[in-house]
Amino acid sequence: MPEIIKTDLQESGLLTRWEAASNKYDTLNDQLADPATLSQPTLLVSLNKERAELEPIAHLYAEYRRVLSEITQAQHIVDDPNSDGDMRELAGEELKDLMARREVMEGQVIELLCPEDEGNNKNSFIEIRAGTGGSEAALFAGDLLRMYTRFAENKGLRVELVESHETGLGGVKEAVLLVEGKGAYGFFKYESGVHRVQRVPATEASGRIHTSTATVAVMPEVEEVDVHIDPKDLRIDTFCSSGAGGQSVNTTYSAVRITHIPTGVVVSCQDERSQLKNRTKAMRTLRTRIVEAEREKQEASIAQNRRSQVGTGERSEKIRTYNYPQNRVTDHRAGITLHKLDRVMEGDLDDLIAALKSQ
Repeated sequence: MPEIIKTDLQESGLLTRWEAASNKYDTLNDQLADPATLSQPTLLVSLNKERAELEPIAHLYAEYRRVLSEITQAQHIVDDPNSDGDMRELAGEELKDLMARREVMEGQVIELLCPEDEGNNKNSFIEIRAGTGGSEAALFAGDLLRMYTRFAENKGLRVELVESHETGLGGVKEAVLLVEGKGAYGFFKYESGVHRVQRVPATEASGRIHTSTATVAVMPEVEEVDVHIDPKDLRIDTFCSSGAGGQSVNTTYSAVRITHIPTGVVVSCQDERSQLKNRTKAMRTLRTRIVEAEREKQEASIAQNRRSQVGTGERSEKIRTYNYPQNRVTDHRAGITLHKLDRVMEGDLDDLIAALKSQ
């Protein structure tokens, strides 16, 4: 790999994984050419399947190395003071094209090595709360709200402010965003946790740097619960209905009691004279109760998930630090530091998300 090339892939460790996958592909080719492998049909099928999965990654890596080599050559021509003027101009144009090609391939390998999770396309709720730091924490929470809104809009996603409790001067005590569109949850799922800011508050007269926090919880939207009730899971009892008279009361087994064994939900119905009608109504009631129980379980799970995501909001639990004096943002999980905090706060989160995806 040419030393002149420094890429985000190297910092994130993704380049090492890419090279290892390419080397594995070469090893599989050698194994498949071995006569001992050809005599083992089961092993042959397994190796061919693994090779097919790695093939696009390996081919892209070979092309990537070629492009990096050409970038190095073009860069040498551009930097060489003894180069012919026309040659340097041509090399400069070629360098721009090669750098663009490199960027495209780096985006492609992220998709290849980090396959898309089906859940990434769910809509997501982003809950932002001011943490430690008083009014400055609320101002920072408001900054995060605007950052996420701009990022979502840049990605072509729909953003709706579901709830917001403002504190004045642009501060937010708590806010909830609903983000809708393809990839909504996938783009934001890495943002959950404690975000720490270091800066001089607008209200600070002595110019001292303060440290404050805000917590972010990202949750996929809960879809409508569709319950399938297996007849084998039901115990159906019939009994005589009771009431204030009538031909069928206490004489026919028209009343129905249905027990859903897995959940223990029991419903009964005796409103109708027909056992069939009572059974139909009981099943509708049973389905509704099971749906409600499942929804309550999901909501409890979401609440627990939120608590695990944000912890207590203390500074020591930080996942990312935003340092304004140095225009620096550091993600402590990915181990990446970028000196473009101003752009990040305008919604430029792509480098941070790419680094986290590669973990």
